[in-house]
Amino acid sequence: MEFRDYYQILGVEKTATTDAIRKAYRKLARKYHPDVSKEPDAEKKMKEVNEANEVLSDPEKRAAYDQIGQGYQSGQEFQPPPNWERGFDFSGGFSNMDEQSHSDFFANLFGRAHRGRSDAGYQARGEDRHAEITIDLADAYHGASKTLTLRTPQADAHGRAVMKERTVNIQVPKGVKAGQHIRLTGQGNAGSGGGPAGDLYLEVRFKPDARFRVDARDVYETVPVTPWEAALGGGIEVPTPSGPVHVKVPANSQTGRKLRLKGRGIPGDPAGDLYLLLEVVLPPAHTERAREIYTNMARDLAFNPRLNMGV
Repeated sequence: MEFRDYYQILGVEKTATTDAIRKAYRKLARKYHPDVSKEPDAEKKMKEVNEANEVLSDPEKRAAYDQIGQGYQSGQEFQPPPNWERGFDFSGGFSNMDEQSHSDFFANLFGRAHRGRSDAGYQARGEDRHAEITIDLADAYHGASKTLTLRTPQADAHGRAVMKERTVNIQVPKGVKAGQHIRLTGQGNAGSGGGPAGDLYLEVRFKPDARFRVDARDVYETVPVTPWEAALGGGIEVPTPSGPVHVKVPANSQTGRKLRLKGRGIPGDPAGDLYLLLEVVLPPAHTERAREIYTNMARDLAFNPRLNMGV
């Protein structure tokens, strides 16, 4: 049996409000109604639109459809879970269950639910939700507490879908990586008929920072050094996501030299490494004394970095 994407048929998002669904249905009904439409397949299209509207305009049918159809796309082979209909009671009823008015998908799905409903009432687990959370790199080193505001569709007192805001407190664990998901049990969409809520999955992203590049648990940090620090070598203090560290710059270092600090990357088992990428920064020649020093260097060092480039 092929899965039917009722949202696609009506041309609305899965988060569409009841009002948006109603407007989409009316627009398509005007286009495909057999009495006025000149479309060659108007009757067939109208049946599809009516069927999609019957499900999505009813809060209980829509909730059941969303629950069993997670992850499916239109045209994919679909098989409902065994005995899924036993916990449903569609109080809104059904317009007509004959095969001519509905597709095999609808008849097999909701027809079974209609025939097999129980007095236990409709109950279904809420859908899982997915969102992103952006954190500082330092949060991955130390862990952090965050507050996230979500907009979720909920049914109001009249059963209509409305968007409501709610805040969720999040504990970012130490050692979390970019792309990793934080699961918050029971923080997804609310269940129906007393069913449990779904879960919320937050995909971790790091805030952009020109100083850092992250690869899994390894961190690359650009560190500016003076020409004399690069040429003569010596100790310098570098601020890092885990705190300041003292490192030794080898003599005769050039821009791009990489210093590895083992275990100083994002914590984990094992922890990543921190790589310091040296960048030689020249002081500006904006004073007479600075220009004199550069003139003396040009004369005394006689250094030509392009000597081996050839013509």
